[in-house]
Amino acid sequence: MSVRDLMPWGRNNGNRAPMIYRDEERNPFLSLHREMNRLFNDVFRAFDRDLPAFGPPSALPTGWPSVEISETEKEIKVTAEVPGLDEKDIEVLLNDGVLTVKGEKRSETEDKEKQFSERYYGRFERRIPLGTEVEDDKIEAGFRNGVLTVTLPKTEKAQTQVKRIAIKS
Repeated sequence: MSVRDLMPWGRNNGNRAPMIYRDEERNPFLSLHREMNRLFNDVFRAFDRDLPAFGPPSALPTGWPSVEISETEKEIKVTAEVPGLDEKDIEVLLNDGVLTVKGEKRSETEDKEKQFSERYYGRFERRIPLGTEVEDDKIEAGFRNGVLTVTLPKTEKAQTQVKRIAIKS
């Protein structure tokens, strides 16, 4: 048996020509699906080319300001990068176990001749669920060089709820 015998167009089915179908010809829904995908890709590719602000998802300011959260047995520390802001532009709130950092970044100049800007201006708000009890009266917030640091000490109850689990081999 040769390899040609395994190929549908290589077999000799009597005197008939072999019937070779493409996927689009066999299934009209698959063909429609591929065409719709192609159309949507073309549309969004045009947005990417013409409107830089609607480019890749990383260009959108969805998670601004960037935060870093660290936790020890005694405290939770939240650090947020907010360059170009002063402490008077930022508000820090704690409500029902959710830490909220909000504020507004304003443009330094009223330059109406700007052609393009990747800088983010406007109001922002980040909500961070803490998931543990903290001592409300001992929370500290500091601001230095565009970095906000909020230290949230855990309650005694939250500190004792941590249970170490032994790993067996």
